[in-house]
Amino acid sequence: MDITQFDLTGKVAVVTGSTKGIGLSLALGLADRGADLVVTSRSQPDCEAVCAKIRGLGRRALARSCDVTSRRSVEELADAAVREFGRVDILVNNAGTAITKAAEELTEEDWDKVVDVDLKGVFFCSVVFGRQMIAQGGGKIINIASILGLVGDKQVLPYCVAKGGVVQMTRALALEWAKHNIQVNALCPGYVKTTMNEADIVANERIYKHIVGKTPMRRLGEVGELVGPLVFLASDASSYMTGQTLVIDGGWTAE
Repeated sequence: MDITQFDLTGKVAVVTGSTKGIGLSLALGLADRGADLVVTSRSQPDCEAVCAKIRGLGRRALARSCDVTSRRSVEELADAAVREFGRVDILVNNAGTAITKAAEELTEEDWDKVVDVDLKGVFFCSVVFGRQMIAQGGGKIINIASILGLVGDKQVLPYCVAKGGVVQMTRALALEWAKHNIQVNALCPGYVKTTMNEADIVANERIYKHIVGKTPMRRLGEVGELVGPLVFLASDASSYMTGQTLVIDGGWTAE
């Protein structure tokens, strides 16, 4: 096996929502494998702090705040990335949000908040950066979906709908852009422990038992366990793979 296929040296990656949680781990993981990074979230100071860590790994990094629900903001992000690096080889659509609430209690604002970030934001980033990838002759788009895009769960209706849409968008864009040498795939993580969800999941005994009880491996995932699958999808090792969902869920969806 040629392990150099997994080397990302010289590649430029954009990771949305890359200043906290899963996104931060994924950005640092790509940098550790050699990629230069565009770090983006809503907070410019947070972006700058993460870029300092990436430069400490010997990689180039650009900090740029962005609201993925605004197409203009995404276009400005893409323009800045291309000005800085000349191209974008890898787009990781990670930015997301969720609201836990009974379906009958959801407001229009609740629905719009989740669907706008988790689905419309992926659409905006994909088509804007997709144009750049078409122009440059190829690229990789990796959408961070969820097992809840494949199966349902209680009290997360907008999230399930949005992530299901991301899975379908992955398939549709893969078919449309295969001729442009753009591979579009998705990661579908199960419940992963982060500093952002510790209070809601780990510290809540009822929710924690529900999640662990439905997971055959009887634990939450760790953010670092998503890095290897991401590097696979971002690298030449997955050059003949497109339109697929790679599930990392401790066995949740196998039952």
